[in-house]
Amino acid sequence: MLSVGLTGGIGAGKSEVSRLLVECGAVLIDADRIAREVVAPGTPGLQAVVDAFGRDVLAEDGSLDRPRLGAIVFADPEKLAVLNAIVHPLVGARSRALQEAAAGDAVVVHDVPLLTENGLAPLYDVVVVVDASPETQLDRLVRLRGMTEEDARARMAAQATREKRLEIADIVIGNDVPLERLEERVREVWTDLTRRAHTPGRK
Repeated sequence: MLSVGLTGGIGAGKSEVSRLLVECGAVLIDADRIAREVVAPGTPGLQAVVDAFGRDVLAEDGSLDRPRLGAIVFADPEKLAVLNAIVHPLVGARSRALQEAAAGDAVVVHDVPLLTENGLAPLYDVVVVVDASPETQLDRLVRLRGMTEEDARARMAAQATREKRLEIADIVIGNDVPLERLEERVREVWTDLTRRAHTPGRK
């Protein structure tokens, strides 16, 4: 089994790369999706969040009101640390369980947006970084996601720098390219990853 950490800046196209890797045969473990699952209604995770922040963080249907919780924690580093202390261990445990359930020769891709920021590179056999120029990121965020330029620049600035991400990369997938070229590059990377998966001890 090969454990792959996949990351990239907002608007770089990481989700598209993860989709293409799944098409190639990768087992995908999506940290963002798991983070939502572990605080779904009825879970111990949601109860822990309510215990820490009060029932005001619940929507009318009993689910987590993410915008309201976000407004609380992102304005207060101590409260953000409390939330992370609840959610991160749950996400880690679920991710490990999913990886352990994968086949012995699988390429398991962990889609982790904040891999660089949280210093998680050592957890993976290989780190793949999806890279795009800031100009490309900004264009995608404004044109495709409907953000204002100001919001897009603020989101980009809140993440690790492009240089920091590239420092931890074992493999870089450049995504200032048309989709057809990206598909070709992902297939090349998949060939490399499957080779590594069958060559223990090699990076």
